[in-house]
Amino acid sequence: MLTPSMEDYLEKIYELMKDKGYARVSDIAVSLSVQPSSVTKMLQKLDEQDYVTYEKYRGIVLTKSGEQMGRAMKQRHSMLEDLLRMLGLEEETIRVDVEGIEHHVSPQTLCELTSLVEFFQNNPDILAAFATHRFTRANDDEVVEISVNRGRLSDDQ
Repeated sequence: MLTPSMEDYLEKIYELMKDKGYARVSDIAVSLSVQPSSVTKMLQKLDEQDYVTYEKYRGIVLTKSGEQMGRAMKQRHSMLEDLLRMLGLEEETIRVDVEGIEHHVSPQTLCELTSLVEFFQNNPDILAAFATHRFTRANDDEVVEISVNRGRLSDDQ
């Protein structure tokens, strides 16, 4: 089973290989803001689980399962960024929130969020109407306060 850290490494290795054609320990370390020794240890773990083939001083190769997982992590990350952008959040908030969300969302929720993003992408008029609603609601003098009451949302008025 992959840990969130392993997922981050596979996503970064996949990204680097797509962008540059290769991934080096130093590139991964800089990208993830970690020490090269930490990258080496993680590569050894990923090699043991057959996600990468790693030989010291020889390079890193994603296995078929590693490439599939890396692609899935990148797609999940991109979809969450797209969703939060659709919600009108600032880029720094998006960056921080995606890192917090991406490892804790269930496969079912991920599927439904992906469906929602695709729906908005395929219906820009509805996305524009939603953006107008957000703007109007944010500037409305009478914002309805919503409280959580035993797991259900209700209007307090």
